[in-house]
Amino acid sequence: MEISKKSLNLELLVFLLFNVFIVSCMAKKNITVLNWVLEEKNFTRLCETKSILTMNGMFPGPTLYAYKGQRIKVNVVNQGSYNVTIHWESEKIQGGVEGKEGGLWNFWLVDRKTDRKGKEEMEGFPSLFTNQSVQPWAESWMSGCMRESTTRARTKERDLSVARARGHGVKQPRNPWSDGPEYVTQCPIKPGANFTYEIILSTEEGTLWWHAHSDWTRATVHGAIVVYPKNGTNYPFTKPDGEFPIVLASWFKGDIPAIVDDALRDGTEFNISDAFTFNGQPGDRYNCSKDADDMFNITFDYGKTYLLRVINAIMNEEMFFMVANHTFTLVGTDGAYTKPLVTDYVLISPGQTMDLLITANQTPSYYYMAARPIEGVVYNNSTTSAFVKYSGNYTVPSSPSFPDLPYYNDTDAADTFVDGIRSLASEEHPVDVPQTVDTQMYIVISMNSNPCAVGNCSTRLASSMNNISFRAPTTDILQAYYKEIEGIYTTDFPDTPSLYYNFTGDNFTENIVTSTLGARVKVLEYNTTVELVIQGTNVLSGAENHPTHLHGFSFYFVGSGYGNFDNETGPQSYNLVDPPEVNTVGVPKNGWAAVRFRADNPGCGSCTVIWKGMLAGHGHGVHRQEWSNQRNEYAAGSSSTESLLIFSEANLVEESMDVA
Repeated sequence: MEISKKSLNLELLVFLLFNVFIVSCMAKKNITVLNWVLEEKNFTRLCETKSILTMNGMFPGPTLYAYKGQRIKVNVVNQGSYNVTIHWESEKIQGGVEGKEGGLWNFWLVDRKTDRKGKEEMEGFPSLFTNQSVQPWAESWMSGCMRESTTRARTKERDLSVARARGHGVKQPRNPWSDGPEYVTQCPIKPGANFTYEIILSTEEGTLWWHAHSDWTRATVHGAIVVYPKNGTNYPFTKPDGEFPIVLASWFKGDIPAIVDDALRDGTEFNISDAFTFNGQPGDRYNCSKDADDMFNITFDYGKTYLLRVINAIMNEEMFFMVANHTFTLVGTDGAYTKPLVTDYVLISPGQTMDLLITANQTPSYYYMAARPIEGVVYNNSTTSAFVKYSGNYTVPSSPSFPDLPYYNDTDAADTFVDGIRSLASEEHPVDVPQTVDTQMYIVISMNSNPCAVGNCSTRLASSMNNISFRAPTTDILQAYYKEIEGIYTTDFPDTPSLYYNFTGDNFTENIVTSTLGARVKVLEYNTTVELVIQGTNVLSGAENHPTHLHGFSFYFVGSGYGNFDNETGPQSYNLVDPPEVNTVGVPKNGWAAVRFRADNPGCGSCTVIWKGMLAGHGHGVHRQEWSNQRNEYAAGSSSTESLLIFSEANLVEESMDVA
């Protein structure tokens, strides 16, 4: 029987559509959708009860579990009193309600679709999620996200802190729209609204974290991200018998938004925390915190090996961490594997994560684990503690062994540990350190002062990079770049400081102490290799450590030193063979740190310096030529407090990605 050409074409079309449907279904099977709720809850610590902003009513918030290569959508519903965003990168923007009078942002709900797949049906995750509910699928987009005023809207006679959460260390390839910094990549979520973030876990493997990213909301809104090896692959070390996420955080007796507002109004230092915590508990080294319920604890079985996933979510302090009578093997930092490093202690900066193997090889008993800071100009010199308990029958000692932590000013211990960290650099986990660089930037970070616009002060503290402090624009920078809106930012962030002086000296003139304000950015061509030398200073507030984090990229920490960086001798000490691949680095007190990376992730990112709980930074990203029509009406808005931004430029094309 003769078959017509038209019939063949129709059959071919049906065949192709069927295969597209199958591929689409296979792709969606690898997307997990969760529902999280921002809400205020009462917590009692140090004998005082206070209301704090939380995720899912938890402090710390829920742990996000995933496999390498997975996509996760997290719908965040804001039932709190603050405008909030969560930092990781999102592709489609969920929900939003039209802004009410006095609000900072306007949202328009455009569309909503649902997919009621139950949690038990999500392939590969039958029991990994705790305190997390599955989100009905919802996709929409927003437009018109702009600040109505540069002045904060007041609700209940107090300033509204703008919060956002981010996946700290999640690279989010070609997905800058949900990175989190307000006025940089997205709009905050108004109370009563919701927002769906898409998290793309591309090459990360190990421990990361998520957190709110505005003012000090991250003090209580944060949690762990655990990324397991891709299905069918293994750890580069013997699989542990168990694991424990451990989040170090700060606790303030006072109301956190009020602490920020008072400091901004009066131009003074921000209050230091009243305690540090292990997974939300201060431990018995603090007064009024000595009951068993005030102690976080984990249980070991003798002879087994465990993986401690340690996260420093503390506002400012770098911390020494130990477990009494036990030894660690460091195997990963910031979602990347390292060569095994055997050590009795670790030093972990704010924003960093570390994966530590520990073997239960001691006499069954109770053992303290503890953490305390290395010194800064203003810091909380206290110790937080928790228990490691062995299973079995034994008499609990009245005074369990306590670790001999390095002293608060033991810089030798700090340097010894940091210098020992190396990338794994194996065939399965290679490194790609730029041996030469196209762009070199020398960035001086300092604490400066600016005139007070309002309030009871003549000047206020303002952190800066190359003597420029970030001024939040009226429209977010990513939207301004995409829509070619003029007057929002300038592309003249300097590669070097405008004035050279003895950065680590003691005497400074007025033009050094006072910074300028602006939203100034650096444009980088796609695939450019970049070296950042970050120089600490002694301006105004004195010398201290400066943890520095890069959004959208990991970088190679190639070198550091004390004093002022020397362009001749400094690079001679670089490790260009197996430097650690990290997303956060601690710039040493009165010193410098050098990092290298390749600008191959189009988008708008930011590089933030964590300083007294504030964020000072510069970002990079934004590549645009072909964009999804779904983003044509996208409007973003977010900014880091006291930050500068760097952009990189290339094509950002909406495309399907192989993340299976």
